[in-house]
Amino acid sequence: MLRPALNCDLGEGTNNEGYIMPLINSCSIACGGHAGDLKSMENAIMLAKENKVFAGAHPSFPDRENFGRVHVKMNDQEFVLSIRKQLNTLDLLLQKHQVPLHHIKPHGALYNEIAIDSQASKRFLNAIREYKSKCFLYVPFGSMIERIAKEQGFAIKYEAFGDRCYMDNLSLMPRTSPGAVIRDKKQVYKQIRNIWIQGKVETITENKVDLKADTFCIHSDTTNAVVILKFLQEQFQKSDFG
Repeated sequence: MLRPALNCDLGEGTNNEGYIMPLINSCSIACGGHAGDLKSMENAIMLAKENKVFAGAHPSFPDRENFGRVHVKMNDQEFVLSIRKQLNTLDLLLQKHQVPLHHIKPHGALYNEIAIDSQASKRFLNAIREYKSKCFLYVPFGSMIERIAKEQGFAIKYEAFGDRCYMDNLSLMPRTSPGAVIRDKKQVYKQIRNIWIQGKVETITENKVDLKADTFCIHSDTTNAVVILKFLQEQFQKSDFG
């Protein structure tokens, strides 16, 4: 049976990328919106290449002060130019190191907004349209962005979160709520296993809701991210997995 793929958002100043990269399959590199600069992008790209990890772009609202986790009001032109600038900056560095762009994954407030808002989804897809035939788009299962991206011919991969608690509508518990971030490695493994094998996630109300995933995110700024990732890979290696 195929084992779950793991991904991390990197280039965000956590300084643990050298430990994380050998433990994941793909990474989403911050490209200057919420975090990241030319040096951090290039370092992440070189580490990804060295570890044979797929490299993707992690664009966001241009809001370093709030780490891209707050909605920023922008007109369409400002928004599109910002996203395209972020992607172009990373893509040029990827080309320099002969690393293909594997995927695009929006960050934070932008990720949450396009999951539920059709106009925001269309605006984002317009911003990334030149990459439609070049890479995947990471999207949450059952989301607005999933539906519209498929209608427009984007290639998608479903992403779920191993270290975050889910609400019944498949939105993530707000980070400000107690227990929103899962730090217990066994609990993270259980959540990933249930989604991967059963196609269901247990929500905060203990309901089991349908959820599909091709790749699972562990946030690099979760305090024990490396410990979690090592544990997951150990479990995945066991012959009885699945």
